[in-house]
Amino acid sequence: MANQAVQSVVSPLQQLQICFFGAGSMAEAILRGLTETQVAAPSKITVLNRQNADRLRELNGRYGVVPAITPESRIDALSSADIIVLGMKPKDAAEALLSLKPLLREDQMLVSLIAGLSIETMETLIGRKQPIVRTMPNTSSTIGLGATGISFSEAVSPQGRELSLAMFGAVGLTTVVEEPLLETVTAVSGSGPAYIYYMMEAMISAGVAQGLTQEAARELTVQTVLGAAEMVRQTGEEPADLRRKVTSPNGSTQAAIETLERQQFTEAVHQAMARCADRAREMGQAIAEQALDR
Repeated sequence: MANQAVQSVVSPLQQLQICFFGAGSMAEAILRGLTETQVAAPSKITVLNRQNADRLRELNGRYGVVPAITPESRIDALSSADIIVLGMKPKDAAEALLSLKPLLREDQMLVSLIAGLSIETMETLIGRKQPIVRTMPNTSSTIGLGATGISFSEAVSPQGRELSLAMFGAVGLTTVVEEPLLETVTAVSGSGPAYIYYMMEAMISAGVAQGLTQEAARELTVQTVLGAAEMVRQTGEEPADLRRKVTSPNGSTQAAIETLERQQFTEAVHQAMARCADRAREMGQAIAEQALDR
């Protein structure tokens, strides 16, 4: 608790008005991280969405953030914010940015959580250069173990960079990358938790099929994944080296790995991640085409 208290005093976000434009699961993950680490003050965080007032009240009850439900409060929240976090669905992004255009001040910083939405497209929709931070976080941010890739527009000041890094540093690890690589970040870490969950589903199902109870299979799988990740993190060794240490010649682990290889496991992962990155680009292109049609 002492460390959190110190962190809240020095956080540059404490005195800023932050508005979340969109209140989905990713926005909530960031909200929870910011409020529970005391990096930002709940009373200075406003949330709004298109029409689901119950969702806004739910976030207010959980985190103490301020719901903007009426049209007047929405306009006030957006126009007065120091930082606006764009957390709407990609299909709603073009319309949302156009509605935001007449309210924006030149000094307001936009932080985008939207997969595929480029800085260029955002600037096209709002009609000018703007301090824009494009990010690709993941839902592990909810528990402070997120992984976020970050890119900046040319208009983002050194202070703006510091603020955005503080925001996402509160919920996990941050990595600054060139903007074209954010689609790769989407494939690696943005969507990455889902791959691991999918693998865990399969391991639990296989354990149950071989006779374990659902509870036992789940507990063993969760601890195995947790332990494997911590081994990589704490030892600093490469995953391939750790795998080889577990894989005795002609042993049971080798038999399992050989089976995965016959099923082209590595190639399947490569193809899945390539498709993920491509899909992020496709979503961004769709928004760009919407922008050109306006």
